Amino acid sequence: MAALTTRKVVVLGSTGSIGVSTLDLFEQSKVPVEILALAAGRNVERLAQQALRWRPKLAVIEDEALLGDLRERLAGSGVEAAAGPAAVAEAAAMGADWVMSAIVGAAGLAPTLAAARTGAVVALANKESLVCAGPELLRISRAAGGTVIPVDSEHSAIFQVLQPACLDRVARLILTASGGPFRTWTREQMALATPEQAIAHPNWSMGAKISVDSASMMNKGLEMIEASYLFDTPEDRIGVVIHPQSVIHSLVEYTDGSTLAQLGPPDMRSPISYAYSWPERLAWPAKPLDLGAYGQLTFEDPDLARFPLLGVAREALRLGGGAPTAMNAANEVAVAAFLDRQIGFLDIAASVEGTLERMNGVGDLAVTAGDVLDTAVMIDGSARRIAAEVVAHKRH
Repeated sequence: MAALTTRKVVVLGSTGSIGVSTLDLFEQSKVPVEILALAAGRNVERLAQQALRWRPKLAVIEDEALLGDLRERLAGSGVEAAAGPAAVAEAAAMGADWVMSAIVGAAGLAPTLAAARTGAVVALANKESLVCAGPELLRISRAAGGTVIPVDSEHSAIFQVLQPACLDRVARLILTASGGPFRTWTREQMALATPEQAIAHPNWSMGAKISVDSASMMNKGLEMIEASYLFDTPEDRIGVVIHPQSVIHSLVEYTDGSTLAQLGPPDMRSPISYAYSWPERLAWPAKPLDLGAYGQLTFEDPDLARFPLLGVAREALRLGGGAPTAMNAANEVAVAAFLDRQIGFLDIAASVEGTLERMNGVGDLAVTAGDVLDTAVMIDGSARRIAAEVVAHKRH
């Protein structure tokens, strides 16, 4: 950066892989930051360790039952402890210059909206905020004078190579996907997959839920919806290609036949650094890309028969309204059931499809006028109730 001025920072989801990478980037780059708040879900031990290292004003644990433990660990440190979803949202709205939104799942929506309303730069790693309320989130951020910068490696790649002067010359956005651990598995093999196998991602180190989404390719479905909202691009101009090496993070195809790509090692600190330093670039000891070591880069089209959630996500994007929110909620319920060994891996897709079919039949996908958060919460709640019923019928 041209001038390393101190910025006030809030990290939501500080104990997850993105949050840990964010704080590690600050450590390695020696960028001057003032951490206002750290927020986490249930990992009270790691949150306390982070708070004692960075000395924020506030440390928030979402699980209120863990507040006493957090207070005890932070006793005498000068760091205030708080708990509960409302406290997480309050941390997001503390007036930071830059907020990392990395809480997993729909739980990240309320604090992300709270951060956007302050006019902060929101570094967005929470897919669900865009999936559930993308257009409104972006509108709120713009109205407050803020910016939403994507942190997902795929959207960061597009953000970096999408030339502002040529937006009307974009033919397609092409998201790359590793294919996950089941890229070469048959449906019969996938039917017997265990949670341990599903979370064993070949390239990235991620949390359990995101890893399962990668195995089912729901993550790429969510990313299609995100890309559509972030870059104002219709569904039929967003493609997906399997790229097992995870070196090319996404591509932009222009109408003159040129396709621009962003490349880099599979390290989330790179897109985080760009989100922090944008529109400049932050110097840190990043590992350089050694293409010779890879030997070759390969590509293939996704198999929709083995990964049907890609098609489900496309249809949800076409339907619009509350369909993406409902799809996301149903997927969270189904993934949790799979991780709890209640249903099989292939039952995840079947449960999501079944939920959307039932909700469309009773008209529960309509979006009514009103507060964006209230509407999203209502649709999310309806979808979770129906998904729980659908999952119950599929339990082993």
